[in-house]
This record gives sequence, C-alpha cells and structure tokens, in this order.
Amino acid sequence: MAIDVSELDQMQSRYKSSVEAWVSAIRQEEALASVNHTVAQVDQWENAADLEEEARNNAKAAKKNYEDALRKEFFNF
Repeated sequence: MAIDVSELDQMQSRYKSSVEAWVSAIRQEEALASVNHTVAQVDQWENAADLEEEARNNAKAAKKNYEDALRKEFFNF
C-alpha cells in the first residue's frame, strides 16, 4: 500500500522541525556552560541538559517514523 506523498512530506517536516528544536536546545545548554559559575546557573544548566535530551529523543523518534515510512514505501518492509 502506497503512502500518500503529503504524509511523507509531513513526516519529513516533523523530522526537520524536531532537529531544529534539538539544535536550539544544544545551543541553549552550551550558552549556560559558557557563563560565570553559580549554583543557580548549574541548576539551569542541568535543566537545559534534560531539555536537550528530550529534544534529542523527539528528533530520533521523528527520524525513525520517517525512515520507516520510506522503507515501507520503497521496499515494502
């Protein structure tokens, strides 16, 4: 069964958006690692690391969904 091109477009768009969110989270974490050292900033940095991990997981899931759909479309598995 063929997957509608618009579905593939949506999956690709979700993947690209999630990668951009991941990149943004990495940059936010890096910015916090580049400032003066205080306890409050360490807490913010740790929170940023959690947000980066969540963004990474979202990007990986979106990639898997998109890749799985492409495999199904082009290779029937």
